[in-house]
Amino acid sequence: MKELWKLKYSDIKKGLNSGEFTPMELIESLVARIEAEDSKIKAFLSWEKESILKAAAESTERRKLGKPLSEFDGIPIGVKDNICIENTITSCASKILENYRSPFHATAIEKLLAKGFVLIPRANMDEFAMGSSTENSAYQITKNPFDTTRIPGGSSGGSAAAVAASFVPVALGSDTGGSVRQPASLCGIYGLKPTYGTVSRYGLVAYASSLDQIGPLSKDIDGIIDVYSVISGKDQRDATSKNIPAFDPSNVKELPWKELKIGKMKITSEIEPDVAKAYESLLSELESKGAQLVELDFSLLSNSIPIYYIIATAECSSNLSRFDGIRFGQRKDPNGKLEDLYVTTRSEGFGKEVQRRILLGTFSLSAGYYDAYYGRAQKARVLIKKEYEGYFSKVDLILQPTSPTTAFKVGEKTSDPIQMYKADILTTSVNLAGVPAMSVPIGTDSKGLPIGLQITAPALHENKIFGFAKMISDWASKVELPEKIK
Repeated sequence: MKELWKLKYSDIKKGLNSGEFTPMELIESLVARIEAEDSKIKAFLSWEKESILKAAAESTERRKLGKPLSEFDGIPIGVKDNICIENTITSCASKILENYRSPFHATAIEKLLAKGFVLIPRANMDEFAMGSSTENSAYQITKNPFDTTRIPGGSSGGSAAAVAASFVPVALGSDTGGSVRQPASLCGIYGLKPTYGTVSRYGLVAYASSLDQIGPLSKDIDGIIDVYSVISGKDQRDATSKNIPAFDPSNVKELPWKELKIGKMKITSEIEPDVAKAYESLLSELESKGAQLVELDFSLLSNSIPIYYIIATAECSSNLSRFDGIRFGQRKDPNGKLEDLYVTTRSEGFGKEVQRRILLGTFSLSAGYYDAYYGRAQKARVLIKKEYEGYFSKVDLILQPTSPTTAFKVGEKTSDPIQMYKADILTTSVNLAGVPAMSVPIGTDSKGLPIGLQITAPALHENKIFGFAKMISDWASKVELPEKIK
């Protein structure tokens, strides 16, 4: 069997369209790779081999007849376990939904299927997308392909690890406060958080509705651009969907170095030395090419973690109230009393981190505390959005490390929720402001662990992010994806 699993997205797309190999040959190679290596990574909660091979066979037949659905027909894509696929379990890695089969497709899934993508669900995640390490899954801990004693990031850790381990060339994740970008950084791949409202949230099980956004992960920039172009655009079923057309890849153009203004941050004590070194080395290279570097004041954004966690947990408290064993969720009815039904169902169905966030959110929304916490957090969110508007009046793009550290050890931060929350210190403000950002790999630390760069642009300017990422892709990325996982 050809080792087609080694190919990056762009090579897969080219090979399928040139007839170098068939979708079935590609999928069989990936299936063999998953069967050989996923016992070490645990990227997938489950995957239905027969249905995947059936979809590959159908795609192969369409291409044989000269009737592919699109240039993407036959490309496999991993799917996070909180994105609904019709008649497929969507558990959000939670016991409370362990047998829930969605009766419908998410809009993003409908769009992918219409183009012929082959779905490979269900990528593991932090339960209900609440976490930064994929250690909060109710079922298993996903490992980092670069070092299986370490975490892959979260909450889209399963999707990121699946791409990094060459199980799939691209995958869908969801990003509430960094849950696509942070695992992309720790796994040495690309990960995009689009402008809020450009990708429909219909069929994405909600954590925090004003922050959540579906985004793609890929081994290369072309996979990000193509998947985003397919899943973006207005959706009448999502009230928060922007009235814009799907993204046009022809809008991606390289930016002139000498006219480019880059916003940079001052390195703080939270940033690991190896991460800081890679970041500053890249900035020096940009400056040598003629880009103008502008140091920005991020002092206001240092408050983004408490602002984010008040707003996110408040919305989570509201969104997860439907999982009560009556409307949704596994029903636990110990003695027929309504109150006991709620308590037992939710106590047994939700994990500790989800319970912690529900309690925090309920507290901040309760009488006497609403104005002191949630109301003030919403006002502060407006200030953060205005701060970004001020930044982008001075610069074209903002560059920061995606994560202050490289991948940490499994279990290292589980006993200290505050330290775990700080893993998102550089990503949460982007969600609060609703602007787009993408993590790109820029090297490794002294242990060989990947380091990511976060590129942030004004709202609806994903084309600037993509253009810049293409400009630096040949020399910035020094991350070798592992072939044999130890």
